[in-house]
Amino acid sequence: MTMILQEDLIQSIADAFQYISYYHPADFVRAVKAAYDREESPAAKDALAQILVNSRLAAEGHRPICQDTGMAVVFLKIGMDVRFEPGMSLQSMIDEGVRRAYTNPDNPLRASVLADPVGARRNTRDNTPAVVHVELVPGNTVDVRLAAKGGGSENKARFTVLNPSDSLVDWVLHELPEMGAGWCPPGILGIGVGGSPEKALLMAKEALLDRIDIQDLIARGPGSRVEELRLEIYDKVNALGIGAQGLGGLTTVLDVKIMDYPTHAAGLPVGMIPNCAATRHLHFTLDGSGPARFEPPALSEWPEIAWNGPVGARRVDLATVTRAEIAGWKAGEALLLSGKLLTGRDAAHKRIADMVARGEPLPVDFHDRFIYYVGPVDPVSGEAVGPAGPTTATRMDRFTDLMLGPQIGLIGMVGKAERGPEAIASIKAHGAVYCIAVGGAAYLVAKAIKGARVLAFEDLGMEAIYEFDVQDMPVTVAVDSQGHSVHESGPREWRMRIGRIPLARHG
Repeated sequence: MTMILQEDLIQSIADAFQYISYYHPADFVRAVKAAYDREESPAAKDALAQILVNSRLAAEGHRPICQDTGMAVVFLKIGMDVRFEPGMSLQSMIDEGVRRAYTNPDNPLRASVLADPVGARRNTRDNTPAVVHVELVPGNTVDVRLAAKGGGSENKARFTVLNPSDSLVDWVLHELPEMGAGWCPPGILGIGVGGSPEKALLMAKEALLDRIDIQDLIARGPGSRVEELRLEIYDKVNALGIGAQGLGGLTTVLDVKIMDYPTHAAGLPVGMIPNCAATRHLHFTLDGSGPARFEPPALSEWPEIAWNGPVGARRVDLATVTRAEIAGWKAGEALLLSGKLLTGRDAAHKRIADMVARGEPLPVDFHDRFIYYVGPVDPVSGEAVGPAGPTTATRMDRFTDLMLGPQIGLIGMVGKAERGPEAIASIKAHGAVYCIAVGGAAYLVAKAIKGARVLAFEDLGMEAIYEFDVQDMPVTVAVDSQGHSVHESGPREWRMRIGRIPLARHG
């Protein structure tokens, strides 16, 4: 009988979540580098370069890869010959490990978990509770697989119950374009097939914890129907031309993972969940001999990418930029922003809208300013701000017309992913602009932020309104003042180009 001490499990969980906050899995780094080498779309290649540079910076600096340091998800396979030291529940031990990881003063991680989700939505401040899945198996060890899963990719989860005769591939190809770019491609698709509805989604999540091996599968060929489906979906999804960050290109997914389970004859439950460019997961085993040890990978695992900003980028002074200047920018154009940049996201936008509805004065003058949709990590060691990558802009679409209108008067927005039709119409009507920063390059973006101060709504924590002092912050015009969207034109162009490329697997 193996005894697992409370402290051994707690500290192993804490160390593991710290580890994955700044170390990408080596297989993911290699897959992104291979995609970078193959990429022919300049915009997508630049995005992949930023992801790789950011990954190395995070590994060197032991700072989060992404500002969204994820919700803690833990899968446990507990041997039936294992005993745990009494005194705490399994959930409590894991939550204490998560708490230690996310409040570590040397590398604080952003707390994103909210209690009372349909009520007050109060931040728990330490990212607890974790989501824990337990299976009892033969043996005398505890097998732990865990992941830090960001909201942008989680929000793109999909579920359906197909008829037994329906095509799984057709359903995936229908859903992928509808998911947009908010999940920060390129990444991995996890697909669960069969079982019951909740089993299908659970398998989709668990499938994401496997290593990337699609190129090995291509080399040896499929040995089962599931492997055939992996290859078919991989080829056909990449042929959609969505590309890195949805900008259009050859690589949308790095791998497709499928788990299946026997199911009822009347249907075919299917769950699909993507992993983003901040893929973070780890596997370890406890055998009663002490806490797990995680060896830091060698920096030689990361490629040296010579990136000094987007080629030919236009420099923009946020202190003097005007609508007339913005009118000359084109969708897909690279910019380097310098000056004072406001921030705000979901909670701040809702509070602003409520204040306007009540006729109350706003605490910040937004006229002729740019706003950045971001919830940064707390700073350490002299940083102006911690990792501060963009959040999904689509969630702010409902507020866009108010924010761009004469009462508030913004002229520019920065986030990630596409905007919806109403937001694009508002951008065009007001002669404004929407830009994107690279999701999955949060630490790199933070290097361009030289100062930060809270202007309003300090009680909202990471969702407060800040003023950042930025220098050469790299962004891309995603929707120009004429309403042209790079998230529409880019994938359309590359879908046509891929159709003319000789049959190959574009990973």
